[in-house]
Amino acid sequence: MRAPAGFPPSLCSRFHRASELIGRRWTGAIIYVLLKSRCRFATLRDAIPDITDRMLSERLQELEHEGIVERTVVPETPVRVEYALTKKGRALTSAFDAIAEWAERWIKLEPAVAEPDEKPLHGRGRRAG
Repeated sequence: MRAPAGFPPSLCSRFHRASELIGRRWTGAIIYVLLKSRCRFATLRDAIPDITDRMLSERLQELEHEGIVERTVVPETPVRVEYALTKKGRALTSAFDAIAEWAERWIKLEPAVAEPDEKPLHGRGRRAG
């Protein structure tokens, strides 16, 4: 990704837009959880520490608008709403695996905060959706 000699580096517009989208607060956490399984709203909220209902709702709407998340209304009594990644969203798997592996190597956590069961997503049972 280095610029050829004699050329100044430049930022790819697509990369910048993608990193701004995925890098928004809470968005990565939502995608990370949805890579593991489709979820109801409360399940997502419970899986992501400190996220508010309002922020989760906003981020899910943004991701749905971008075609990364799909919202499915299950016509039961009571009505059930589930969120899952679209094909476009699941295409982020290798990127999230790479970030998870990088984090495992380079990010140090306080012992009380460490999650001993967190591993990269590959190899785990995920729904194809």
